[in-house]
Amino acid sequence: MSSDFKELRLDNVTRRFAHADGRTMAALDGLTLTIPRGEFVALLGPSGCGKSTALNCIAGLLPLSDGAIWLDDTRLDTRPPEARGFGMVFQNYALFPHMTVRRNIAFGLKMRGVSAAEQAARVEAAVKLVQLQGHEDKLPGQLSGGQQQRVAIARAIVVEPPLVLMDEPLSNLDAKLRLEMRAEIRRIHRNLGRSTIYVTHDQDEALSLADRIVVMKDGSVRQVAPPADVYAQPADLDVARFMGYRNELAGTLHDATGVVRTGSLTFNGTSKGKLATGAPVRIALRPDDLVVGDGPNAFAATVDGIEYGGRESLVDVVTADGARLHVRTPVAVRIGESVRVSVPPTRTLIYAA
Repeated sequence: MSSDFKELRLDNVTRRFAHADGRTMAALDGLTLTIPRGEFVALLGPSGCGKSTALNCIAGLLPLSDGAIWLDDTRLDTRPPEARGFGMVFQNYALFPHMTVRRNIAFGLKMRGVSAAEQAARVEAAVKLVQLQGHEDKLPGQLSGGQQQRVAIARAIVVEPPLVLMDEPLSNLDAKLRLEMRAEIRRIHRNLGRSTIYVTHDQDEALSLADRIVVMKDGSVRQVAPPADVYAQPADLDVARFMGYRNELAGTLHDATGVVRTGSLTFNGTSKGKLATGAPVRIALRPDDLVVGDGPNAFAATVDGIEYGGRESLVDVVTADGARLHVRTPVAVRIGESVRVSVPPTRTLIYAA
């Protein structure tokens, strides 16, 4: 499959399965997405949301129940996995333990009948790209987890695929290695100039790596947007919850300008979607957006818990109505202290209940 392409298109891609009780259910329901050459797309969501199913459908490891997959004008979903020419990086690396780094990387080229001379040149270029010079003759068992993941990436890209698919590639690494490999994956993606589809349940990974994020839940797409939009303007309450809006307050929309009454408190906020006056709503607030101190939407509360975090602490406060809210703040407070807490209206998001 040529790496000189314009876009990958997913048209109503659906994968159904038979439940134990006889019902037919959708693990993936109508995924429609266009990915231009060079874009890095993250499929983000909790376990069981359909993101790995989507990746396996694209790779050809699972057949579609409906829809089609196109690379420019070539239909791919009718082709076997080996004919699609994609590079795949698995969560568990899937390296051959008895093969050296060089032989692992060259495996796909050998299966494609590439000449020995060209194999050597392309393996050398891939080793250099993933910065594994000096490790070519080692076995996987002699490498660290991060180095093994680099070998897996090199093996995927050495065949010069139009698309690289990554399924939770960093989940088996420790926190420090994950941060290092994030930067490496982004650098490799930029140098290749191809498209990457990256599956993760980690919001930080998706935000730091992707050009666009596809947020999924229960097999369906809830939002497709650049990282800044997904972070700051979640499309619905489920996306907000998944993206770290830990605080929710139930209330009633007082008027169309975004005034919500919840218990004895009144908030000015930003409505997400069309909401009718008098409708039950929920306010979503990110702990990072709440401020200890006077300001817009200020209310009184009592400090009930402190989780020290270095420069900032995660502080639990309780309002006069008994609502518990989480606040991330650099301000030093004490348990039992009375404080004022405020939040900007633009960061007070209002959703249908």
